[in-house]
Amino acid sequence: MTMKKDDFRHYNLADEVIGHIDKALNNIFCPQTAFREYPAADVVGDELSPEQKKKSASLMRVNHAGEMAAQALYHGQALVARDKTLKDKLQHASDEEVDHLNWCRTRLEELGEQPSKLDPLWYAGSFAIGMAAGAVGDRWNLGFLAETEYQVVSHLEGHLQNLPEEDKRSRAIVEQMKIDELGHAHLAEDLGAAKLPEVVKKGMQLTSKVMTGVSEKI
Repeated sequence: MTMKKDDFRHYNLADEVIGHIDKALNNIFCPQTAFREYPAADVVGDELSPEQKKKSASLMRVNHAGEMAAQALYHGQALVARDKTLKDKLQHASDEEVDHLNWCRTRLEELGEQPSKLDPLWYAGSFAIGMAAGAVGDRWNLGFLAETEYQVVSHLEGHLQNLPEEDKRSRAIVEQMKIDELGHAHLAEDLGAAKLPEVVKKGMQLTSKVMTGVSEKI
């Protein structure tokens, strides 16, 4: 049987979707291998009180949920991106987000805590948002990416202010994440990101607040 060009296109799309589902299940339920060294590997932190541990764990749980959402966002955007160069850039950024995801998970384990029980929900919602952003066009896709990362940077700056000073290990992780996220935002702008309307930015901030408030506790 001879396959037509459209058959190959549909096959490739189905193959991509299956690949993204596999990534989703692995990211949600299985620890992944980080590409880079754990930022807290050589950091000696002070002894934390039970209250300080609880505070650090709640913030790192939020960060883990945020990285879960970021993974899904990149996967959704990459799935519908039209330009192959953009797809490759999104994949590279996604690899760095895998590092963030694993660093947060490792720190949570060190603190005797677990990730948010709602991680599957954060992933599914963010994947849908990423596809929607990408479907509008690559420039808007990049604009959404840049704004997301700038909001994440602001969020991480707040965590650096709220983490206990004694928790040097968590702070080392968040500092490196902040550097990476800012780099992703600059990359999106360099690739021609469109400037998003203020109403869209406000909507993104509201969504982020809901996820942050819930994942801090659950």
